[in-house]
Amino acid sequence: MGKKVLVTGVVLGSCPALVAAALTPSPWLFAAAVLVSYAAELVLPKAAADQLSRVHLGVTVRFLAREMAAVLLLARLGLPFVPLAGGLFIFHAMRATQTGLALFLHRWHHLRPVETRNLQVTLPRAPSGRLLGQRGTRLLYFDVPPVVLAAVAGLTGDTWLAGAGMAVTLAAMAVVTAVLGLELRRAAPVADRRRVVQLVDDRVRAYEPEVVLYFSGAANAVYQASMWLPVLEALPRRAIVVLRERPLFTALAPTTLPVLCIPSAVDLMNFRGLDSARVALFAANVGNNIHMLRAPGMVSVFVGHGDSDKEASFNPYTKVYDQVWVAGPAGRDRYRRAGVGVRDEAIVEVGRPQLAGIKRVADGRRPAVARAGNLPGINEKGPRARSVLYAPTWEGWTDDLFHSSVAAMGPHLVDALLAEGVRVVYKPHPLTGHRSMTVRRAHGAIMARLRREHPDSGTVVLGPKPTLYDCFNDADLLISDISSVVADFMASGKPYVVTNVADKERAEFVTRYPSAQAAYLLSEDLRELPEILAQVSKDPGEDELADARRALRGYLLGDGDPMARFAAAVEEAYQQGLLKQVL
Repeated sequence: MGKKVLVTGVVLGSCPALVAAALTPSPWLFAAAVLVSYAAELVLPKAAADQLSRVHLGVTVRFLAREMAAVLLLARLGLPFVPLAGGLFIFHAMRATQTGLALFLHRWHHLRPVETRNLQVTLPRAPSGRLLGQRGTRLLYFDVPPVVLAAVAGLTGDTWLAGAGMAVTLAAMAVVTAVLGLELRRAAPVADRRRVVQLVDDRVRAYEPEVVLYFSGAANAVYQASMWLPVLEALPRRAIVVLRERPLFTALAPTTLPVLCIPSAVDLMNFRGLDSARVALFAANVGNNIHMLRAPGMVSVFVGHGDSDKEASFNPYTKVYDQVWVAGPAGRDRYRRAGVGVRDEAIVEVGRPQLAGIKRVADGRRPAVARAGNLPGINEKGPRARSVLYAPTWEGWTDDLFHSSVAAMGPHLVDALLAEGVRVVYKPHPLTGHRSMTVRRAHGAIMARLRREHPDSGTVVLGPKPTLYDCFNDADLLISDISSVVADFMASGKPYVVTNVADKERAEFVTRYPSAQAAYLLSEDLRELPEILAQVSKDPGEDELADARRALRGYLLGDGDPMARFAAAVEEAYQQGLLKQVL
């Protein structure tokens, strides 16, 4: 705060100082003030700059004040000032022209009606970001040569210096403007929105997609779509990914599938390249889904982004789809109990094909010791300490659901685990702290403990790599909240803990949350933790809940080969789509 106030004060104070120095006239004071003014402008915090703009002291006004003071200085010293004044008028005209050209290019290249990946659509490449970035307020700094050299001219009396500075600035502006003009001419093919859409449409028609994975939402929720990419890549039917927001396009995980980003609802509903598809898979319940749900001849399927006992897994919105695919019988029972209007015959049990990479521990055998390189910061040479994965969910949209344990018990849970001598891997939900400042502070406290205070005893895993399933394979024990993480961890066969933030009795807790039937419950005061860790010290299959985990696994995740079941479900939905189109 002190630095912000100081720099803001220097920026504001330098303007009247420059005017006073020009009127006096005092070339030495002007030269010092102009250098300080430019330096302060460079380090002015964005928040302070925004506040100045709100009171009509924006960046353009500040630069114009410096330029006016430079002209005034030359006039008061009796030096020629017309070339500087006229040149500055030309400079600002060129700045407006250059900014306009850069904005046109940016819109044509980076705001296309359709963005594509893994489709051979031949369009001119975009200019470098450095070139397109030379626009707007950034160009104001091109006035430094004439203004600074005007100050030098005031000190030395060399009248040609200000003119030379102006010439340098105008020459540089002319070069950049000419380059942008050439780029604009080369980019003409992407200026025609209809032509761009038609080119992409033709390529998609040639691909003849049969299955669509549709996703809309914030970039930090893109994991919900990314988790399905390897599954769709393995399908015998041709799949394509359709995204609705531009940030999703760059945030989506790497894939060999064709990817489209169509931000406009009108463009999407008139895009004929998807007409061959007969199955649309939806990974999230969002309002933009309506634009794909309107497509005739397509079977709409809600696949979600993980089964759990949270309210999101039986959202009433889900009844708008033709089918709802769940992992196992638990998902079907969840909708039956909720009574939200999803018909039982619309529910299909397909397993969880994403879990193929999770190593299952054979009963009675310890998990393989993780080796260096699997998870940075937690592996070492020699015998490995027991590893606990703390993977809490986020706080949700309301305060009364006890979704997350991060604020209630996260920091002191991590402290207690470290005190017990176990290694801690903290992999929170990507949206942790998104809504609640209290959760955000607790999240920060956990990271501080593991990154700064105990870097040798644990690690924080953020972002897509290592994956959650990599963390599963490393862990001996999971501690999590009610979420799909719990059900997915069942594939490992290893013990798990569910946080009981509301401090409910076990019978009541497992009735409400069936995925916790084979879990050790952990209260907010952590009183059960010593006994839980004692159980984990045994071989898997010997702890007291091992039998319950074996019984629960099939109920939550289903039986058989999940990839084969998923592919069969896609095929059946595809055939229904063909029939739907005929009828």
